[in-house]
Amino acid sequence: MLDPKLYRENPELVREGLRRRGASFDLDGLLRLDEEKRVLGAELDGLKAERNAASESIARLKREGGDASSAIEQTRTTGERIKELQARYDVVETQARELALLCPNLPHASVPDGKSSADNRVAATWGTVDADREVPDHLEIGRKLKLFDFERGAKLSGSGFPIYTGMGARLERALINFFLDTHVQRHGFTEVAPPYLVGRQAMIGTGQLPKFEEDMYRCDSENGDRDRDLFLVPTAEVPVTNMHSDEILDAATLPISYCAYTACFRREAGSWGADTRGFLRLHQFNKVEMVKFAHPDKSWEALEDLRGHAEALLQMLELPYRVLELCAGDMGFGAAMCYDLEVWAPAEKRWLEVSSVSNFVDFQARRANIRCKSEGKTRYLHTLNGSGLATPRVLVALLEHHFTDRGTFRVPAALRPWLGGLEEIAAA
Repeated sequence: MLDPKLYRENPELVREGLRRRGASFDLDGLLRLDEEKRVLGAELDGLKAERNAASESIARLKREGGDASSAIEQTRTTGERIKELQARYDVVETQARELALLCPNLPHASVPDGKSSADNRVAATWGTVDADREVPDHLEIGRKLKLFDFERGAKLSGSGFPIYTGMGARLERALINFFLDTHVQRHGFTEVAPPYLVGRQAMIGTGQLPKFEEDMYRCDSENGDRDRDLFLVPTAEVPVTNMHSDEILDAATLPISYCAYTACFRREAGSWGADTRGFLRLHQFNKVEMVKFAHPDKSWEALEDLRGHAEALLQMLELPYRVLELCAGDMGFGAAMCYDLEVWAPAEKRWLEVSSVSNFVDFQARRANIRCKSEGKTRYLHTLNGSGLATPRVLVALLEHHFTDRGTFRVPAALRPWLGGLEEIAAA
C-alpha cells in the first residue's frame, strides 16, 4: 500500500510510476475518496468538539440552576448529525482502503523502463552455456531413473500435481534440506516452519489479495464469513512476513532474516496456454523462501545480500545461470525492484526462472502494519523476500545438466552430504 501522503502531495509522481508499470489504476477515484474522507473527518472533529463544549455548558447551567433545555436540544441535533456523518465517513473510508489495496507499488528510480520480459536487463551471468549440447529432457530422464510419476499424480489430483518416487523423492527432500541448512548455517537465517493455511488478512498483507484471489486455493469458512476464509499458501512469504503483523520491532534487532520451507499452491488461473510440460508449471510445488525485515535506510543492501544467497546455491549446484533486473512493466504487483535468477536448461534450450528476489520497501509493511522504532521514532520498516530456491525448475536443470553418457545422474558434490554421500543415481 502506498503512503497516502505521497498521492495527496505528489499525485503526478504516482501517475508516472503507474505509467512506467503499464498499470491501470483509478488514481483520480482514490484522490476523490481521500479528499471526501478528509473533509468529513474535519467536519466530524468540529462537531465533536462542539458537542463536548455544549456538554460542559449544560453541566455548568445545571450546577447554577439555569435552563439547559435549549443547549440539550442543540446537543441532540448535533449528535444526530455526527451519527449521519460518521456513517458516511465509515463507508468512504472502506471504499478508499479497498481501492488503495488495488494500487501496485511504484518502481524504484533505478528500475529500467520497459513493457515486458523482453525489456529486462541482464545484470550478471555465471557458468558456461553449451547451447548445442543434446541431452534427454527431464521427463525422459525421470522415467528412465524412475524419479517421478505425473500420470498417477494426475489420477489423484489432476494435472500439475506430481508424485516423486524412489530416488526422486529422496532427491527432492535433499534439495530442500540443502537449501535450508545452507541458509541457516552459512547465511545466518533463522528457520521457521509456518502453517500452510493462512487467513484473508495475511494474504492482503503481502499483496496477494484482493487482486489475485482467482489464482489462490481458498477454503471457505463454514458460516460464510469471508473474513474467516483460509487460503493455501502460494509461497512461504505470506505466513513468514505476517508473523510480525501489527507489531513494532526494535530497530536494533534489524535485519531479521527468516527462511522457511513450504509446499506452495497456485491455481494459475491466468496461465491458460502456458507451457505446462512436466515441472515447468505446477499447481503444487516445493520452495524454500527467504524473508528479511530491514531498516528503511538499509533495505537496498539487504536486497543484494538476498540475491547473493540465491546465487550461491546455484553455484554450489554447478548450474549456469543469469540474473535479470526486471523492467518496470514486468515486475510483480508489490515489488519496488526485483531480480530474477534463471538457470539454463539444455534440453529445453532456454532459461528457466528459479528465483525472484524483491525489495517491497514499505509497501507490504503498510498493509500488514509492521513498524520499527529507533530513538523514539516509529517508522514502517522494509520487507524483502526471495526464493531460495524453488525446486521444480532447479530439478529440471539439474537432471539435464548432470545427466551422463552412461545414462545416470551425477549428484553435484555440494548436494551429496544430503544424500548420504551418494555420487550417482542410476536406473534401478
